[in-house]
Amino acid sequence: MMLQIDVKRKMLTSDGERELHVKADIPERKLLCLFGKSGAGKTTLLRMLAGLIKPQGGSIRFGTSLWYDASAKIQLKPQARDIGYMFQDYALFPNMTVEENIRFGQITPNQEEVERLMELFDLSKLRQQKPLRLSGGQKQRCALARALARKPKLLLLDEPLSSLDSEMRISLQNEILKAHQLMDVTTIMISHDREEIKKMADYVITINKGVCEMIEVGEF
Repeated sequence: MMLQIDVKRKMLTSDGERELHVKADIPERKLLCLFGKSGAGKTTLLRMLAGLIKPQGGSIRFGTSLWYDASAKIQLKPQARDIGYMFQDYALFPNMTVEENIRFGQITPNQEEVERLMELFDLSKLRQQKPLRLSGGQKQRCALARALARKPKLLLLDEPLSSLDSEMRISLQNEILKAHQLMDVTTIMISHDREEIKKMADYVITINKGVCEMIEVGEF
């Protein structure tokens, strides 16, 4: 299913008010990175796609499903969109174990799938641990597993690797790529690292002063 984006939203930046306008057609099952300075609108775009904030014009269509349309006054709620969202701060529930956090992400309870995700992300031995006892890399793997637990068709990752050391970063890059391929999803990921983008992405959307351009990663 192709993701068709044509949205506008005004933002307050360090240079004053600016309109963000993103127009792109993203082929299914591809991995796309968003690249731009802090405050450019990358997270704003992810949140519009997720339904967490409302655009101020345009439309969002995923396959045959219309998620947002300003003229028709359509704005699907986040739970009605076929997405998994990994927040920059992980947003794990501190009172839940690793296993419970992953299970919480499911629409229909399926313990076999929980076990598969824990094995995929090397979390089986940590199933009874709560987030406070986890390292940064372990938290990120748990958050990624929870985002995939609902079997989304669109996976949104808000700077998933920003706070890791180089060794852990490379390891998580490989795990994200593996999950992207195995789970058969379209993935949109925010990254500030050019080498990381060249390694992982099929396409890049660059955002600069509200102007966006989508290019193949070979042209980046």
